[in-house]
Amino acid sequence: MKKLGIAAFACVLAAPALSEEVDAETVSKIEAYLASIECQMDPDDIEVEEDGYDLDDVICKGGNQFDIKLDKDLNEVSRKAE
Repeated sequence: MKKLGIAAFACVLAAPALSEEVDAETVSKIEAYLASIECQMDPDDIEVEEDGYDLDDVICKGGNQFDIKLDKDLNEVSRKAE
């Protein structure tokens, strides 16, 4: 029973490593969108979600930092200041 608990815990820790990769074309489109709104980010901070993409630590002109959510068509659906 103890081994089962350890295995389950290991799976929980490994879950972020199993997240879906964003293809290069989508990264380029996201970077182009961000440039159009005078923002930038590290592409490693793009996370695939069920309904689109979560962009963490987006830095915009003036130094403001945001988390931005895009739908599957790369339309901005929310922006939260950090």
